[in-house]
Amino acid sequence: MRNIAIFASGSGTNAENFARYFAHDDAVRISLVLSNRAAAGVHDRMKAFGIPSMTFSNESFQKGEEILKVLEEYHIDYIVLAGFMNKISEPLLKVFPDRIVNIHPALLPKFGGRGMYGMHVHEAVVAAKEKETGITIHYINEHYDEGTIIFQATCQVTPEDDAESVAQKVHALEYEYYPQVVRKLLVR
Repeated sequence: MRNIAIFASGSGTNAENFARYFAHDDAVRISLVLSNRAAAGVHDRMKAFGIPSMTFSNESFQKGEEILKVLEEYHIDYIVLAGFMNKISEPLLKVFPDRIVNIHPALLPKFGGRGMYGMHVHEAVVAAKEKETGITIHYINEHYDEGTIIFQATCQVTPEDDAESVAQKVHALEYEYYPQVVRKLLVR
């Protein structure tokens, strides 16, 4: 059994999607959710699945020791970022090399980097009059959105699309592919 920890900062829709996907999986289990926000909706979503969730300060995430201790207690093999809005600290990168995965709501290397997240990305895609966008699942390294790309999926952007409609298309890709790709990484 491979154990995943999900890091999330927001409402937790991607974390919930993972929880549903792996609910009856014999090879992969979501063992823990960590957040940097006590008020994050992800905590309530995980209760329904019986998945423990904890909140740590941004400082704890940056220092890493306390987080690493908890990850060790839960025998975590892989970390999945699902709307986690902090940069991953060096201590975590050292202990989990090529075992921290993120999803970005665009086709990297386009529309990546510091400040490019959520609706900011979709607004930039529409403003640039892109004909397609999508998702990029990638490993995390010390630079924003520059880790090795694992998988990309695309969707069309039409002249009628606005940032909100692009976001809906991208979310559909996230929900479809993110858990599948993570499972393939863990179960080879």
